[in-house]
Amino acid sequence: MSDAVITTEPRGGLRAWILASRPATLTAAVVPVAVGTAVAVAVGGFRLLPALAALFGAICIQIGTNFANDVFDYEKGADTEARLGPTRAVQAGLLSAGQVRVGMYVVFGLAVLAGLYLTWVGGWVVVAIGVLSILSGVLYTAGPYPLAYLGLGDVFVMIFFGFVAVMGTTYVQTLSWPALGWWASVPVGALSTGVLVVNNVRDRLQDVHANKRTLPVRFGRRFAEVQYILLMLAAYAVPVALWATKQAGLPVLLPLVTLPVAARLTRDLFRLEGKPLNATLAGTAKLLLLFGALFAGGLVA
Repeated sequence: MSDAVITTEPRGGLRAWILASRPATLTAAVVPVAVGTAVAVAVGGFRLLPALAALFGAICIQIGTNFANDVFDYEKGADTEARLGPTRAVQAGLLSAGQVRVGMYVVFGLAVLAGLYLTWVGGWVVVAIGVLSILSGVLYTAGPYPLAYLGLGDVFVMIFFGFVAVMGTTYVQTLSWPALGWWASVPVGALSTGVLVVNNVRDRLQDVHANKRTLPVRFGRRFAEVQYILLMLAAYAVPVALWATKQAGLPVLLPLVTLPVAARLTRDLFRLEGKPLNATLAGTAKLLLLFGALFAGGLVA
């Protein structure tokens, strides 16, 4: 996901922290909560305060994960001066690794505060969701077996940005696990994973030198292109399936208006290489936001 590039910000400045938080990636935190809340509305279980707490916690976990990635990718040699993506705060010298580590602890701590309230609302299952989410956010790039470096990042995103985030949001409001929520998790997780696919295609040549064994590194660019197509197909198939099986009304088909955008992004992934894929990555993140908004609206309607 594309962030503004900062090259002249004084070390430790506010804009450096904003850069490290990667605001453009926060759609991946907001959309699952919006869709999960829409499911809660659809099944008659909407509760405002748990929904807001889930949103706050999701944003904090996303920012904490971004801080962790900034530090650990730099320390593992994945972020260098040859980086093709947006500027990273530690690599660019805008923040020290120690500063970003402290920031990571702070925002994860804020997520825990939200989790305490949600545990009071939804019981100890919320503890399991929160602990696994934070641990996975850190272990995505940290530790001796980081998920991203083993080619497991796609599975992580599909599970935690799809099923866990959507169903967790629905659960803290309804205290149930409705089938509609499981269905609704698929397009959110699929499009979030699509963002990662573009990122990994762009960085695959640099990742080889950092021993970061993402799926495009392991299986090649063509594999990632097919993966991206399948993720898009899965995302758009769900609204059709929900309407066809009468689990939702006609408005659930609203996301289909974004199909031309998905087609253009798919074409660009096949045609572009290196830095030009930054626009494709940002476009996929915007597609996630637009699709998610229309999908949530359709579920509520």
